[in-house]
Amino acid sequence: MGLLSAGGLTKSFGTNLIFSGASFEIQENDHVGLVGINGSGKTTLFKLLTGELQPDGGNINKANAAVLGYMEQHVCRDLKRSAYREVLTVFGGLLKLEQDLEELNRRLLAKPADLDELVERQAEMNDRFVRQGGLTYRGRARSALLGLGFSDEQMGLPVGVLSGGQKAKLQLAKMLLCGANLLLLDEPTNHLDISSVEWLEDFLRSFSGAYLVISHDRYFLDRTTGRTFEMENHKLTVYKGNYSTYLALKEESDLAAQRKYNNTQREIKRLEGVVAQQRQWNREKNIRTAESKLKVIGRLESTLEKPDEKPESIHFDFGIDRRGGNDVLEVKNLALSFGEKQLFQNVNMEIHRGERVFVIGPNGCGKTSLLKTLLGINKPTAGDFRFGAGIDVGYYDQIQAGLHPEKTVIDEIWDSYPKLTQTEVRNALAVFLFKGDDVFKSVSALSGGERARILLLRLMLSRNNFLLLDEPTNHLDIGSCEALEAALQSYEGTLLTVSHDRYLINKTADRIYELNENGVTESIGNYDAYLAKKQMEKTPSVPEKEAPKSNEYRQQKERGAAARKARAELQRTEARIDGIETEIAELERELLKPEVASDYQAALERSEKLDFLKQESERLLEHWGALAQKLEG
Repeated sequence: MGLLSAGGLTKSFGTNLIFSGASFEIQENDHVGLVGINGSGKTTLFKLLTGELQPDGGNINKANAAVLGYMEQHVCRDLKRSAYREVLTVFGGLLKLEQDLEELNRRLLAKPADLDELVERQAEMNDRFVRQGGLTYRGRARSALLGLGFSDEQMGLPVGVLSGGQKAKLQLAKMLLCGANLLLLDEPTNHLDISSVEWLEDFLRSFSGAYLVISHDRYFLDRTTGRTFEMENHKLTVYKGNYSTYLALKEESDLAAQRKYNNTQREIKRLEGVVAQQRQWNREKNIRTAESKLKVIGRLESTLEKPDEKPESIHFDFGIDRRGGNDVLEVKNLALSFGEKQLFQNVNMEIHRGERVFVIGPNGCGKTSLLKTLLGINKPTAGDFRFGAGIDVGYYDQIQAGLHPEKTVIDEIWDSYPKLTQTEVRNALAVFLFKGDDVFKSVSALSGGERARILLLRLMLSRNNFLLLDEPTNHLDIGSCEALEAALQSYEGTLLTVSHDRYLINKTADRIYELNENGVTESIGNYDAYLAKKQMEKTPSVPEKEAPKSNEYRQQKERGAAARKARAELQRTEARIDGIETEIAELERELLKPEVASDYQAALERSEKLDFLKQESERLLEHWGALAQKLEG
């Protein structure tokens, strides 16, 4: 069934044409990626679909059954409300129904005269409550927040104290739970670490409705989409398949169009030669032939379509001034704390010349702080590190703090490299798409993507042989990400990169370090190899047979009967606690699964069992403490 269709959509802002003739249809269960360079009209199209903007031409038709969901309608307005309560607001109907049921129950306790009527009404309301998911909506809200990286403590915080990224996650959680069957997702992976993105991917793959997603995360698009809409040269083109399939199909289509154009041009030129020759002979028969060929030329020229020009993109390479030593960086037992907050400890790394090493881990684990420690910005609380001989370090800062808002674009580069001529600076800026009067723009007026290009240019001109890159693809459109990938792949120096861009990691990584508070875990290869290793670690191994009890243990068991009985009970209690903790962890993992979160009954059963197990764990811990005290006495 078609949920939404658009025909001949056209939109301009003044004399600036955004797109024209855009036509497409979205069926139920369609999973569509929307790609294009920054400024091609992707977000404008979303605003047309939601009614925020009106098209200059064409039409949009929504089926009666279509319920749109988009983040802007889920802005967090009550800053005093807790994060968890904010997400529950999308279940306003259920919350009201729950209150009405509680009020009805209070009236029934008073045994009113219309008791039978109230009981019948209670049954009807209760059926409606269960049918609409009333038994599981709280569990589903908690599951979504956990999946997007919120801890139980953070769920209780007021919205006003949350970071901008956390507020964006709240909006995303509300949209995913709002009951819409057609989601419009505009860069949903922004502010998410890899584990949260993977949870979102699982949720979307099991989502029973349709969605249209704008994203520059190509790995995410490959895993979540089955069709691709491309916005380019003021028009929309529909392709079958995910992002990688779209790239292959686009390349074939562009090649076929170029061949057809070249062949037609050659045929026109050949016919023009025939016409010139016939006219030279100037006989009646030759004149008729020339006129006939001219008509053919006219028909060919009327159908001749020049292939679209490729959008402008940056093309650059990171050169090096000198080749450093083989040992680039050695890190030994590095630790960092801020006050009582321990970020990480026992970090050990060795990086050699030419390696492309990536650091991954959840938000807040200290990846950026690790880079800043290596740069001398943070002072480690323990351990040390050493750079090798002849190593020149360059740094890309994801928060763009190294830029000067008061400067112009050209001065930002020229002041860093004063030995360059104005022509050399302007030529370098032109490669990064700053042309004409753009070089005199104020840095403060630039977009995040434009600032990122300045930082990359400044880094390229440094010609350092060891680059520390902190989320280099943030703020870049897909074309710029691909240009950066190509530059990093051909770079002759060494890379240490913090990134959540799995497509970039897959293309360029030799090794991956996963950072946590207790150190790093090394994985050889790219991101797919890292995933394969993680999967192998999850596969349970065959348990070894229990080793025979030692003589010392048997001698201890032979002590007084009371002590023996207490110790055995202590061990049974410990085993039971361990078993319960394992069950709790497994249930919490299941509640994070999108297929469970969206299944009312399954989520309810697991939530109830989880509450019971937590109470049982607390009781056993108290019992264990009493036993341990008894044995110690």
